[in-house]
Amino acid sequence: MEKNVRTAFYISDGTGITSEVFGHALLSLFPAEFDHITISFVESTEIALQAKKRINDRYKTTGIRPLIFQTFVDEELRQIINSSDGVCYDFLNAFIEPMQKELGIAAMPKTHRTHSIHEKTYDFRIDAVNYALANDDGVNLKEYAKADIILVGVSRSGKTPTSLYLALQYGIKAANYPFVQEDMDMLRLPPELKTQRNKLFGLTITPERLSQIREQRRPGSKYASLRQCKLELDEVEALYQKEKIPFLNSTHLSIEEISAKILSQTGLKRQKY
Repeated sequence: MEKNVRTAFYISDGTGITSEVFGHALLSLFPAEFDHITISFVESTEIALQAKKRINDRYKTTGIRPLIFQTFVDEELRQIINSSDGVCYDFLNAFIEPMQKELGIAAMPKTHRTHSIHEKTYDFRIDAVNYALANDDGVNLKEYAKADIILVGVSRSGKTPTSLYLALQYGIKAANYPFVQEDMDMLRLPPELKTQRNKLFGLTITPERLSQIREQRRPGSKYASLRQCKLELDEVEALYQKEKIPFLNSTHLSIEEISAKILSQTGLKRQKY
């Protein structure tokens, strides 16, 4: 590990997802490098003491106090981590007291409650993931009527990972359809897409970035050439404009950001927890 790189621990008696989300959001505001370590399911005194030792050992090794983002329900376990040589940021407790005052009721802490899965939510997500897999890359055009959204775009513009993220994170049924090299001479919407026009959402990307991505898949091919990438993107973006299909440039966005922007622009709602 490089000198002066700060260690960030994400520790929880659950999955650690909440502490990671809050911690990463905060650290992203600072122009510095961090070594990220997640310790999940710290559910006993023994495991908490082991986590404390890891924190203290890291401090001894680096001479820099680690940052600790934690979300503990159990007070005893929380205190063990708080007594370490790290700097602790406790997200849940920071908000419990003011929320109790506002809501007029006492909190009832319960381990894993922040990520409990209700039966309906689970079913929504599983159905959505199965749908995304069955309707990936234009392999099945017969079930588009069941889609919440249909992502379109050139090959390798981010359609498949975005479809799966929308399904897994939001329970949204997302199909995707690729416009391929053979379509470019007379690019038009196929009948199956025309009948679902109100569900279409386009993705685009810069030619340079698309060429880089394709080069990793098919090095030295026409498919990956900058000229071919620019030709395809010009044609597809012209189609978006002609057919009034809303679209988004994914070049500098993560899958999470692409998905959130799609929901914001389309008004699609997350399936309820």
